[in-house]
Amino acid sequence: MIREAFGMIYAGEQIINLRELVELRAVGALPIGGRYRVIDFPLSNMVNTGIRNVAVITNRNYNSLMDHLGSGKSWDLSRKSDGLFILTPYANRDNPGISLGLIDALKGSMDYIRRAKQEYCILSGSYIIYNRVFDDMMRFHVENGADLTILYDRPSSENYDGERYNDVRLNMDNTGVVTNIEIHPGLSALDRISMDTYIIRKDILIYLVEESVAKGEHHFVEDLIRGNIGRLKVMGFEHTGYVGRMHSVAAYYKVNMDFLDTKLQKALFRGRNRIFTKVKDEVPAKYIGESRVRNSIVANGCIIEGEVENSILFRGVYVGKGANVRNSILLPGTEVNDNAELQYVVIDKNVSVRNRSRLIGNAEFPVVIRKGAMV
Repeated sequence: MIREAFGMIYAGEQIINLRELVELRAVGALPIGGRYRVIDFPLSNMVNTGIRNVAVITNRNYNSLMDHLGSGKSWDLSRKSDGLFILTPYANRDNPGISLGLIDALKGSMDYIRRAKQEYCILSGSYIIYNRVFDDMMRFHVENGADLTILYDRPSSENYDGERYNDVRLNMDNTGVVTNIEIHPGLSALDRISMDTYIIRKDILIYLVEESVAKGEHHFVEDLIRGNIGRLKVMGFEHTGYVGRMHSVAAYYKVNMDFLDTKLQKALFRGRNRIFTKVKDEVPAKYIGESRVRNSIVANGCIIEGEVENSILFRGVYVGKGANVRNSILLPGTEVNDNAELQYVVIDKNVSVRNRSRLIGNAEFPVVIRKGAMV
């Protein structure tokens, strides 16, 4: 059944609470977990499901995303038939070139959608991290005669890494039919939170997008879904595993720190369904002299002469003599020079931290240093 589905990943989200981290890149291109990009998760989920026709829809700042995805070879999507398609924005009579919302992006991708041989579409955003296959969700969708099925989870309040005013909550009856949707509620009694992943039949998707465009609508959830509740059979399907949402710098920091949990690492990365990424070979990490590393992820190419604890170091990071890095995330090419001190810091690529510098934040408000800076 799943062979009758094609996948679409919308990588055009604009999440301003990620601040400097998305000034020059799409959210899906954010490095995470020492070696991955955020988009690796939704893309791997589709590949693990058996989907071999996947399109990634871009909007702004997509150069690093395109460089990462390439031909799709790392995900076994470099194929003569179907494969990986990167749909960049372009202007024509029906599309101004920049999408105001997902409906605009789907309208601009209509040629791809119409050409797809498969009957169903699995549509996903690029900013939510989880590991699953969609066979059971597809079976649920077909057996219940749903027009649209929404994937959701029910996180406990202490484990929820979303942001107040920044989620979509579902009200459902006892048969699983969605009866109402709350968008960015300040206070809500609903505990079912959308994971921005949907199953819909291709012909229904085409009809609804064309109808929404004719009405001047731009937003998939606010306009297309909520505006058709009662008219369409919209159902919810529950995901019970780990979910990480890239809603803000604090959420990005928390998800990375979650990866230090060995139980989560085993569940998310070492199970039957692997998370694939573009491999960039480097020499092994090098630990010099009296360096000390505890409870950290250290990628290839790093050189450690100081002390690292509860931190994630991406490729090619240097930590100098006497430097102390705690509870921090250092993206590729970061240089932390001698006797510097970092706590609760997120440092973007190719940043140089001077000798004896001190950068101190906290878990809720980590210090963020923009790409290429010297501090």
